[in-house]
Amino acid sequence: MFSHIMLGSNDIARSKAFYDATLGVIGCTPAEPDAKGRLVYAHSGGRLIITKPLNGEPATGANGGTVGFAMSSPEQVDAWHKAGVENGGKAIENPPGIRHTGMGVLYLAYLRDPDGNKLCAVHRVG
Repeated sequence: MFSHIMLGSNDIARSKAFYDATLGVIGCTPAEPDAKGRLVYAHSGGRLIITKPLNGEPATGANGGTVGFAMSSPEQVDAWHKAGVENGGKAIENPPGIRHTGMGVLYLAYLRDPDGNKLCAVHRVG
């Protein structure tokens, strides 16, 4: 359904440290800025692009928006969360753990990246 997700950043170097660490947990290689200064992360057929806004305005987190990353285990969710907090992210909502939802039992963790974008790590339990 999705070709890519693009998020704005006010500090590409800071975002690189954060996303290299959190996406490294799932086996994604670190990104190098392209000719336009954007970071492009590619993994398992998906692409995440981090860029300064093209309109020159400051990047802000989407109100009500969340980007979810699929994880292979609760331990990977925990490692993602830890890497994010250690690299400029902010833990939000409840601590990582089990949630009983309309989509089944999920092990979730939430972070805000250094620019305020809301991120979620998701492992579907059994």
